[in-house]
Amino acid sequence: MQGLLQMAIEAGADDQDAGVANEMSEERRKWLQEAMSNAFQGQVDEVQQMKDCLADLRGGAEGGDEEAKDPQEEEERKERALEMLADLCENLDNAADFCKLDGMRFLVTHYLDCPEAVLRSETAHLIGTCSQNVPFVQEHVLSLGALGKLLRLLDVDCNEVVRIKALFAISCLVREQEAGLLEFVKLDGFSVLMRAMQSDVMKLKVKSAFLLQNLLTSHPEHKEALCSMGMVQQLVALLRTDHGPFHEHVLGALCSLVMDFPQGVLECRAPELGFEELLKERCQLIASQEEFQLLVYQNRKSDELSWLEWD
Repeated sequence: MQGLLQMAIEAGADDQDAGVANEMSEERRKWLQEAMSNAFQGQVDEVQQMKDCLADLRGGAEGGDEEAKDPQEEEERKERALEMLADLCENLDNAADFCKLDGMRFLVTHYLDCPEAVLRSETAHLIGTCSQNVPFVQEHVLSLGALGKLLRLLDVDCNEVVRIKALFAISCLVREQEAGLLEFVKLDGFSVLMRAMQSDVMKLKVKSAFLLQNLLTSHPEHKEALCSMGMVQQLVALLRTDHGPFHEHVLGALCSLVMDFPQGVLECRAPELGFEELLKERCQLIASQEEFQLLVYQNRKSDELSWLEWD
């Protein structure tokens, strides 16, 4: 492929210099034909690899093999197939082809809620990988009802890796995707995010807060609904837990919620919330801890909390 690109650049330069296309030599023509054949063959090979992976995931049923198989080996084989598909579908064309092969429908129907946690997590990861920045795939996944299943995994699955991968897939379906965000709101996705932030899994807490902050920044129209469901109070309650790096992301989400939104500022100022006292207490706490010194300095320089305008 690099050779084809270089040849195209050289050909363009030759045309500009000569003004007329020179006749291609037989040797050059043969090289070009082979290069193009190899390039297209690579794409065909990857499509075949995806078909082979789907055959593995279907358990060999297409081949009529009814021989008893070891469950552990079967699970490992399916896990490898899902991992291979995720690698292949990092290519946007492959992600679209995977949907056209009916692979996405098959996964959403048979694997997203299967008993094996490792297969659920790999399936959620594959959905996210395919959906990133590909509107066609995002719309296809949404049409299959995958978002509701992913939200349930995030909310109630007993395996923390599954929950983290489900959140990744959800993020790929709702960020910069209007239809995905509308369905997310309809399915009460913000409440699911809040519950994820209240979990005991730090990675899940941080990523949930980051997604909330991103959605509030890009879609401020949802601020009123979130305030009415008590989001300010719930975020402040999270800040009352033992101080840690996670609080930086909670404060970021809270800033995004109240920025340029007077109702949110008023709720932060409510005396019964005690938010001002909490912030002063935490500033004193972190001032004595070396790991937070740089953060304190940066916050003072940028005055990130000035929007509160305490009386």
